[in-house]
Amino acid sequence: MHPHIDALNCIGCGSCAAACPEEDVIAVLRGKATLVHGSKCVGHGLCAEACPVGAITLVMAAPGRSAWLPILSAQYETTLPNVFIAGELGGLGLIKNAITQGKGALEEIAKRRRPGNGVLDVVIVGAGPAGLAAGLKAKELGMRYCVLEQGDIGGTILQYPRRKIVMTSPVEIPLWGTLRLRETSKESLLELWQKILAKTNLEIRTEEKVIDLQRDGEAYRVVSSKGAYMTRHVVLTLGRRGTPRKLGVPGEGMGKVAYRLIDAASYENSDVLVVGGGDSAVEAAVALGLQKTNRVTLSYRQAEFMRIKSRNQTRLREQIQKGTVTPILQSQVVAIGEHSVALGTPAGRQEIKNDAVIISVGGEMPFEFLERLGISFHCEAVQEVKPEGSGVSAEEARKAG
Repeated sequence: MHPHIDALNCIGCGSCAAACPEEDVIAVLRGKATLVHGSKCVGHGLCAEACPVGAITLVMAAPGRSAWLPILSAQYETTLPNVFIAGELGGLGLIKNAITQGKGALEEIAKRRRPGNGVLDVVIVGAGPAGLAAGLKAKELGMRYCVLEQGDIGGTILQYPRRKIVMTSPVEIPLWGTLRLRETSKESLLELWQKILAKTNLEIRTEEKVIDLQRDGEAYRVVSSKGAYMTRHVVLTLGRRGTPRKLGVPGEGMGKVAYRLIDAASYENSDVLVVGGGDSAVEAAVALGLQKTNRVTLSYRQAEFMRIKSRNQTRLREQIQKGTVTPILQSQVVAIGEHSVALGTPAGRQEIKNDAVIISVGGEMPFEFLERLGISFHCEAVQEVKPEGSGVSAEEARKAG
């Protein structure tokens, strides 16, 4: 997530920079608001709300790179009629935004609703915050609905490290009331979702993956791993992590390799390698290091950790100084063995003792699936100004470690 600033409309008032609760995301340079560290943005949207001339919108892409985003209408409808996308897949992160979009899509569908024999009003694909909000709104409006989830309830939240703090702000949940959270843990948030589901009796079909979407006259046939459903509308809340990105190295198929950290407490007195340089990788390494009995190594191919939030930079430095996390920068995994891992570094091949590997290098968004359905995309790109002194450099890591 990061803000896209329309320089032609920007008046340089600085309201956006003042409103941002994160650090160094936006600054006023040469009389214009400028993105200086977009990777720290978590999508609060407060900068856009504070802009008096509407010169800021939030988009999703790694700053300095391009990202394909689905073309959506103001009502979150894709270029495929009556098929909607809600949540971070559409380019806007944060739980509050996902909930708002899920409800908004259903409000639009309610306007188009009409009787149909044996045809559902809507099939919702995904049971993360956007999907759950959409399902609750459908039930509140008395719709014929179905919520399908390929995994378990929680969606992206389930992929957070244990006790990860989730930032959000007050938002209205259909059939429940106002959700008032500023900071909470993953466990507390999932527990709250379970309470909401228990109270509302929302029906969700878990462990059922959608594999195809077929046009059938004015309706759609949603084909899943367990059956097929006829519906007039579809809401896709798939998230953006998709299939985990793999390294493609020997030994990656071993049982000790995982692509997300579910519970750091399950790792005790272990030599663990975390691979990656983003927030997820750093958070996983810190969580594992906090167990105290683990020996954690963090491997990253770049010379410094640039794309992490300020709070994660601080926590990583603390763990490096305590000796619980050892960073090996400018390194890449070459091979994974039963009791060791081989890393390629500028100094040559390095073997380290290893009991478990957590690979956190992102995932492949379901573009191929969506494009095959006929959903069109456009490209977003934005440059980031690198502020001096940001990140954890290789030299700093060597001195601290």
